[in-house]
Amino acid sequence: MQIYTPDEIAAMLKISKHTVYEIIKRGDLSAFKVGNKMRIEESEFERYKASMSANPARAKESKELNTLQLAGSHDFLVEQLVKYIASEGTGLSITPSYIGSLEGLMMIYRGSADIAAIHLLDPASQQYNLPFIRQLFVHEPITVMRFASREQGLIVAKGNPKNITGVKDLARSDITFINRQKGAGTRFLLDYFLANAKLEPAAVKGYATEEWTHLGAAAHISRGSADAAFGIRCAASQLGLDFIPLTKEQFDLVFRWTPENKGALQHLLDLIQLTNFKESIADLDGYDAEDFGKIIYGNHLTEA
Repeated sequence: MQIYTPDEIAAMLKISKHTVYEIIKRGDLSAFKVGNKMRIEESEFERYKASMSANPARAKESKELNTLQLAGSHDFLVEQLVKYIASEGTGLSITPSYIGSLEGLMMIYRGSADIAAIHLLDPASQQYNLPFIRQLFVHEPITVMRFASREQGLIVAKGNPKNITGVKDLARSDITFINRQKGAGTRFLLDYFLANAKLEPAAVKGYATEEWTHLGAAAHISRGSADAAFGIRCAASQLGLDFIPLTKEQFDLVFRWTPENKGALQHLLDLIQLTNFKESIADLDGYDAEDFGKIIYGNHLTEA
C-alpha cells in the first residue's frame, strides 16, 4: 500500500503544499499523522481525484466543516471512521494524530484534542482505560465509548520459521524484535507480558527499536528486518503474516466536551451509533463489535 507525503500530493496535483493542507483541513482529503508527519494513503488520494473529476465545482467550494481533533492509538477501525466521516457528506472532519494511547489521553486532558483513542491496561485492576480516566478527569466533562475489542499478540513471518510460541521466545538470541513507541498502549501491554514472564527489556534484542503504527511494525516482519512484533491480528492479516494470539483488549474513544465542540461531538456520536458504520468492522480481522457504540462511562454528558 502506497503512502504519500503532502509534498508528493502537491507535485502530482500541480498545486502548492499549502493548498494540500487546506484540502485536508476542509475534510475533502483524509490524512493521518505518524509522529508529527502528515501522510495520505494511495486509496484515499485516488478517491479524492475521482470525486474532483465527477464534480469539478466541488474543488472550488470553500464550505466550512466542523473539524474534530483525534489523538491517541493507531487503529484500523479509527482509520475507517475518519474516511467514513469524510466521504459521507456529514459536515464533519476528523484530523487524526497517531501518537499513542497515553499521549492521546493527555492531549484531551490538556484541551489540545477533542477525542482520544486509547487501550491502556491497568495491571492492578486488570481493567482497560477507566482506571486512568477516573484519575485524570475529575471535573472535565467526558464520555467514554466502547469502540471495539481487538486481538493482540505476536506478529511473526508466514509459516513462523523461527518457531516462536510466546513472549519468552523474545529473549532468544536468534530473535530480533520491533517495538512500538513509548506511550503506546501496545507497548504498555507488552511490558505487562514481559513482567509476567520475568523478562527484562534488555533481554529482548530490538526492544529499543520503535515504530509508530501496527502496520509499520508488521512491515518489518514482512521485509525480514525483524522476526517478531507485538501488535493486532488485523496488521498481520493485511500483510499475510502469521499471528500468535495472546489476549483480547478493549479499545475505547474518549470524548471531552466543550461549548465549542458540543454540537460536532454529538453529531459524531450519532453517526457512530445510528448509521451503518458498524458494518466496517466485519471487514477487519481480529475485531469484536459486540459492545460497539456502548457508552461505558460519562460525567456531565450534556453540561458542556
